[in-house]
Amino acid sequence: MSTQLTRFDPFMELANFDSLRSIDDIFRDFRLKQLLRDAAAPAPIRIDVSETDKAYTVKAEMPGVNKEDINVNLDGNRVSIAVETKREAEKKDGSNVVRAERYVGKSFRSFTLDHEVDNAASQATYRDGVLELILAKRPNGKSSEKLTIS
Repeated sequence: MSTQLTRFDPFMELANFDSLRSIDDIFRDFRLKQLLRDAAAPAPIRIDVSETDKAYTVKAEMPGVNKEDINVNLDGNRVSIAVETKREAEKKDGSNVVRAERYVGKSFRSFTLDHEVDNAASQATYRDGVLELILAKRPNGKSSEKLTIS
């Protein structure tokens, strides 16, 4: 009795181009789902904070935001920045929007500082997509108020 052995090669399926195409489709779908999930997430407010002996300087990146849509609240040593991004009415001059990746919605960032902030001596400006806060340190006492952005 003769026995015939057949060698099994698990990678033989990969040599088949149809299988490779289906594997590529799986990864393409994965990337698309990841991209859609990232597009639905709120855009983070990225900040840089520096300090001198008299004040904190906070720079927050918020490109494409109107100054009127930014709210900065100061409560003692807590700083809260909130922004609502709205989609403006699109004009249809015979063209269609093919892809829109700009985030529309609300973003919020809050953090605490080592010293309380003097609201009366603090300033806020918004230029070129960057909100700059100059937050004067308060020697003593508490205060809570909304900061006006110029």
